[in-house]
Amino acid sequence: MDLGLKDRVYVVTGATRGLGHASARALLAEGAKVVVTGRKEDAVAETVSALGPDAAGVAVDNADPGAAERLIATARERFGRFDGVLVSVGGPPPGFVADTTDEQWQSAFESVFLGAVRLARAAAGELGEGGVIGFVLSGSVHEPIPGLTISNGLRPGLAGLAKSLADELGPRGIRVVGLLPGRVDTDRVRELDSLSADPEATRRVAESRIPLRRYGTPEEFGRTAAFLLSPAASYITGVMLPVDGGSRHGF
Repeated sequence: MDLGLKDRVYVVTGATRGLGHASARALLAEGAKVVVTGRKEDAVAETVSALGPDAAGVAVDNADPGAAERLIATARERFGRFDGVLVSVGGPPPGFVADTTDEQWQSAFESVFLGAVRLARAAAGELGEGGVIGFVLSGSVHEPIPGLTISNGLRPGLAGLAKSLADELGPRGIRVVGLLPGRVDTDRVRELDSLSADPEATRRVAESRIPLRRYGTPEEFGRTAAFLLSPAASYITGVMLPVDGGSRHGF
C-alpha cells in the first residue's frame, strides 16, 4: 500500500528515543522527510546522523514558547514545505498524589500540555488542506494508570484539545488524531517496570493482561503513527486510537 508520504514533511517532537523516534523512522521509510527534536544537542545530532539526509534536527524543549515557530520554519527552510506535526514528549515523573510537588506539576504542564497546545496552535495556522496534527498520548486518557498521577491529570485534557481541534479544523481539510500507546517496549516503560521489586515479574503480569500477551514494539507503534499521519488516512480525524495489543476492553 502506498501511503502517499513521499516528499511530505513532518515535525516529530521528542524523536531522539522511544515512540517519537520510531515514528520518525517509519515516516522516513515511507519516503517522507522529518524535522526531529530533542532537548540535548548531542542526542539530536546523533539521531539526525543515523536517520540520514531526509532528516533535520532542532534541539529544543517543547516548553520553550518559541519552539513551534522555530520548528515549522526549519521544515520550510530545509525541505520547502510543512505537512504536519506529531507531538510526542517524554512522560512526566511517576508518583502518587501525595508524592508529587507543585514544581513537578508546573514543569510537566509547561512541557506536556502547554507545549503541545502551542505546537498545535502554530501548526493549525500554517497547515493547508491535507495537513495533520497528531498527539502521542496514553491509555490513561480512558483509565488512570496507578503511580502516574501527573500523566493521568494531563493526557485526558490533551485528548479533549485534540477533539476540539478536529471540529475546528475539519472544515479546512486539516485532520487531528491521537495515539494511545499501551505497554510498548520503550526505555520509559522498562524504567517504570524497574520501579517494582521484581521487574521481570511485573512485566509477566502486565503481559498476561494484554490479549496479545506481549508488549508492543516501538516499530509497531511507529507504523501506526505513519499511517495515521499519511494521506492514506485522509478520512480519519478526531479519533483516539489505542495501540495497546487489545488492553482497552471498551468500545
